[in-house]
Parts: sequence; C-alpha cells; structure tokens
Amino acid sequence: MFSNEIARLKTLGVQGLLFQALNLLTVISSGLMMWKGLCLFTNSESPIVVVLSGSMEPAFYRGDILFLTNPADVPYEIGDITVYKIPGADIPIVHRVIESHISNTTQLLLTKGDNNPGDDITLYNGIEWIERKHIIGKVRGFLPYIGYVTIAMNDFPQLKYALLGCVGLVMLIQQET
Repeated sequence: MFSNEIARLKTLGVQGLLFQALNLLTVISSGLMMWKGLCLFTNSESPIVVVLSGSMEPAFYRGDILFLTNPADVPYEIGDITVYKIPGADIPIVHRVIESHISNTTQLLLTKGDNNPGDDITLYNGIEWIERKHIIGKVRGFLPYIGYVTIAMNDFPQLKYALLGCVGLVMLIQQET
C-alpha cells in the first residue's frame, strides 16, 4: 500500500531523512509558538475549545469551536458564557453565568447550562462558587460543528493515527516534488 513512499524514503538517505525530520520539527514548533502567542494575547490557558456536550443548546451545539478571551481586569457579568475548570475535573465546562457576587476583591460566580434544569453547584466538587482562578475564558465567538473532527479523533484513536500518517506522507511527497 505504501511501497512507493517507503521506496522514496530509502532513496533519501540519512541526510535527506534528517532534513525531513527537521522540517517536521519546524512545523510543529511553529504551531506551538503560535498557540503560546495566542494564549498570551487572550490571557487564557486555552483560547480555543470544542463543545463536547449539549448542555448549552441552543446557544452552542456539540462540535462547535469556541474562541475565548480572559480579560484580567474586567469582571464577569450575568449572562456571560464562560469556560471553567474545577480542580480534579478533567474536562472544562462551557456554561452561562447566572449569579455574580463580589466578596472583598474576589468575584464569585454561579453558572448553569442553558439546556440544564438546574445550576452547576453539583459540578463544583464541593466548592460553593467558582472564582476567577477557575475560569479559562469568556466566549467571544464560535464556528459551528468544525470541532467534530476533534471529537471523532478522541472517540476513534485509529482515525487520529491514520490522519497523522496521511499528513506525514503528504509532507514527504511535497518535499520530493
């Protein structure tokens, strides 16, 4: 199936393979630098997230990509859609702020999914309110359904490895031509 590509790899020699590896590392490091720059610019540890559940329907559907910012000095308001992560939880949650209180210098928030019957207190793992330190960002925009690629790769790891293999082969073929 990949006999032609393997034959091309053999003809590259050690120097050619090292050149290909350096090109791949350059692409990967460029992507990481752009991601870190975006994190700094938006003040968010994850400026782009994918909606994984239907708890925010009809505002956002599973598979939508959300773009986040986390302005340092701007308080969150009732109605803002936030992405937060509770300590001990693996997956960030996208929900709307339904209550906000300022205690001393700390803003305390209560959230709820638009499609959920009740607030999120049960999701907070014993915390009564979420604080700014739990918030990853505020939703500023979205692209509908584009995130299904990410969901499919997480649900079917074989798809992820096949896609990575195809990308590698395409890069190799482009270098040859």
